[in-house]
Amino acid sequence: MSSRRQFLQTSALGVASWMTVGQASASTRRRISPNERLNIGVVGVAGRGAENIDGIKDQNIVALCDCDSRNLAGAAKRFPSAHTYVDWRRMLDQKDLDAVLVATPDHTHAVIATNVLKSGRPLYLEKPVTHTIQEARILSDLARSTGLPTQTGNQIHSSSNYRRVVELIRSGAIGTVSEVHHWTGSPWDTRPLPPPQPIPAGLDYDQWVGPVTYRPYSSEWVPFNWRRWWHWGGGTLMDFCCHHIDLGVWALDLTLPTSIEAKGPKPDEFCAPSWLKVHYQFPAYGKRGPVTLHWYSGTVRPQVPGTPDLTQWGGGSLFVGSKGLLLADYGRRILLPEKQFEGFQAPLPSIPDSIGHHAEWIEACKGRGKTNSPLTYGAQLTEIGALGNVAFRTGKRIEWDALRMQAKGLPEADRYILSHYRPGWKLA
Repeated sequence: MSSRRQFLQTSALGVASWMTVGQASASTRRRISPNERLNIGVVGVAGRGAENIDGIKDQNIVALCDCDSRNLAGAAKRFPSAHTYVDWRRMLDQKDLDAVLVATPDHTHAVIATNVLKSGRPLYLEKPVTHTIQEARILSDLARSTGLPTQTGNQIHSSSNYRRVVELIRSGAIGTVSEVHHWTGSPWDTRPLPPPQPIPAGLDYDQWVGPVTYRPYSSEWVPFNWRRWWHWGGGTLMDFCCHHIDLGVWALDLTLPTSIEAKGPKPDEFCAPSWLKVHYQFPAYGKRGPVTLHWYSGTVRPQVPGTPDLTQWGGGSLFVGSKGLLLADYGRRILLPEKQFEGFQAPLPSIPDSIGHHAEWIEACKGRGKTNSPLTYGAQLTEIGALGNVAFRTGKRIEWDALRMQAKGLPEADRYILSHYRPGWKLA
């Protein structure tokens, strides 16, 4: 993988450009009539992949790719006319492919996504969009330069409730907001590194490992619990940052943090923590002053006077304003103290409701409208989440130089910031 210096010399990425989400058509793509169905290929067809397929099944599913033959066979039963592949690189050779949806484990996202965009196809990519910060920068830059329609798989971004929360915050309903809290439970407990196991029949494990350093197979990470392990995923923070932190970033127009501190159990070399607290400092932007953002995973919750029992909220967000509080989750929003806001009239909706997270992407692919969570935005959310893990794993306060993609005075952080691929693999 390239060094930071090489990356910065070749990248046109500007930090502020993450706020630009417009998308243009790519001349290399087949022109599709608005009434014509897209020919879509899917990489990763089980788990989140299967759920994503449900969101696009009204289009033509013409290609299915999975390194597990059992997953592939199950999806092929649903779409018997689709071509099937074990290697996504072969799938991209299919000429009639209009667009691609990728729902593989995090460590393979960047290499697949960059090749999809280089092939001239629009891309829907599950969150977090990459495994490392360097990958997020490269992917964001490529998505912007191609102008292809992209969508990050943070489906809650398209919910009506999130839009109403953003409108309330921006209307000044709770006054000036300088602090926001986000939390969720933690399904990933820390475990010892498991011994190697035989690779099960039907699994192309070399394809599953993809670009990262080879580790022997274990059922501890294939097919599901890979998120627990640093080598493949990023624990609870990376699993949910693009859902919960999204709301604070969107409502408060946050860019990238300047400092990050994390607390949790003693860091394990291989496994993510069972609980974590991260504190981010964001600089002033536009007419808004500085903002402190707090993240909690596991059983820890914010301790803010005037809130109900937050252990009853499995995951949520709390905005602290000069005139009150706003508590929200995926489907609820409450202004606090409730007595103070009796009879409150919410502002008229100003953010149009989404036609659907997948539908936005499909329509954008057909040249109608744009997506509201493109990969440029998904990469920003991914970097914020990844920085929390960098602070935790180094055990140091991070002073983040976003322009240089560098933790100031902390060279040991590079091992978590930069990407390290095994021979034969690189980003397109």
